[in-house]
Amino acid sequence: MNWGQVKIYPPQQRTIGAVLAEKAARLGDKTFVETVDGRTWSYAEVDRATNGYAEGFARRGIGRGDAVAFVMGNDPELLLALWALGKLGAVGVPLNTAAKTDQLVYLLTQSDSVLVCADAEREDRVRAAASAIGSRGDRPAPDVLTLEGLQALATATAAPPPRMHEIGPGDPHLIMFTSGTTGPSKGVVSPQSQGHVVGMEMAKHCGYSADDRLYTCLPVFHANALWFTIYAALWADATVVLSTGFSARRFWQEVRETRATQFNALGAMANIIWQLPPSDLDRRHDVRTSMIVPLSTDLAARFASRYGIRVTSVYAMTENTALTVLGVDDPVDKASSAGRVRDSVDIRIVDDEGLPVDVGTVGEIWIRTNEPGAFMLGYYRMPVETVGVTADLWFHTGDRGRLDQDGYLFFSDRKKEAIRRRGENISAYEVEVVVSQHPAVMEAAAVPVPSELGEDDVMVYVVPNPGEEVDFVDLITFCADRMAYYMVPRYVEALPELPKTASQKIEKYKLMQDATAGLAQLWDREAAGVEVRR
Repeated sequence: MNWGQVKIYPPQQRTIGAVLAEKAARLGDKTFVETVDGRTWSYAEVDRATNGYAEGFARRGIGRGDAVAFVMGNDPELLLALWALGKLGAVGVPLNTAAKTDQLVYLLTQSDSVLVCADAEREDRVRAAASAIGSRGDRPAPDVLTLEGLQALATATAAPPPRMHEIGPGDPHLIMFTSGTTGPSKGVVSPQSQGHVVGMEMAKHCGYSADDRLYTCLPVFHANALWFTIYAALWADATVVLSTGFSARRFWQEVRETRATQFNALGAMANIIWQLPPSDLDRRHDVRTSMIVPLSTDLAARFASRYGIRVTSVYAMTENTALTVLGVDDPVDKASSAGRVRDSVDIRIVDDEGLPVDVGTVGEIWIRTNEPGAFMLGYYRMPVETVGVTADLWFHTGDRGRLDQDGYLFFSDRKKEAIRRRGENISAYEVEVVVSQHPAVMEAAAVPVPSELGEDDVMVYVVPNPGEEVDFVDLITFCADRMAYYMVPRYVEALPELPKTASQKIEKYKLMQDATAGLAQLWDREAAGVEVRR
């Protein structure tokens, strides 16, 4: 069965081993992965390379169900290794490269990773985390493999693993951590099929074809780059152009030089691109479409007018698939939505009692799938949390929005306590845990406040210990040493006490209102010249 010129694989064939083998046989020497510095892998070479990595992992004792973590930048070897593990039936755990100290220990421990691969930039912090796990005595420390060691792991074999045919679309393939809202980050267990469903939906509704070159500078450890670019290109028989990361100075140069026809932009990235000085080169590129999340009608119009680019968008979560898609054929006046509900999912908008609301009324977004293998298998080692989001046979997103009469979803706000800053989801809980460890802080509450670049900035309210005064600069330095750079609060305010309900729950909505209303008067580390390095 085919959609246009693109082969559609039936649900039972949606494993990475089966899809890569078919692509290699049919497309052969067509380039699949190309880096901005000129390295290339054809479809056939990717299939052979992942076979070689699979054999190397097997020789190290990695087998079905074993978890292997990665703390690596956008090296093609990360993608090859993840897919090699998929051919073995092992589980890849791509971690945020900014994770450090206790956060990294938690992620490695929670995922039960037996091996962790790190590039040179992150090797020291990974070894320190592995050592900390081993020193506790309740489990062995995971082995650490450098990028050079990973590259040397691969053999020249072209043969797939002997038992690859036993791996099914419902077998675990990845654990991808999503930010916690009222607790620690949760590991989403993704089946082999999930990325393929996303790739199929993106290729279909965004109009990708074998002639496209999908550029990404977003991190491969995130679902956006991995599923919404790489798997989308895989399903479209297209080419992936892989950059090491986003740079406003290099962005258009890389896009032009690599002849990219599509790119994705998350949050502030689109605003940063727009704020670049106008140039005679603004339309000298090959880009047809760009997927921007979140999107507004105004931004879509500006990208079309200035760059000649048609903009698409999506509402999605790591736990599932592309729930709504604003595709190339959708009306431009719907650009302020997150797209139209597609046949692959059902969406219900409900009130606080779980009862459906009328069209146009804001409520919590509940979803369920009509496509086999589109959703996660659950949160790893978190059965209570898994049951909590899947009650009533619907997945409870914790987000709020409304549907219009044409079936387009308009996102409203987050019922959860997640903060989204420059494309990164941040757990308010994890920020608060670190801030509360400061010797002068008794209690802390982190909330989102509007950013001039779109999305959120991190604001933290602190209650000092009796007789103490919190030095804000010292607090920022304390946080920067203990959490990922993007989590470090920008705004800080000290209060004698936090507003709470009778049950002693912090009334964060009051803090958010106060912070937003008085943003200009708050202590701002950027205005104070306090720099946080990556």
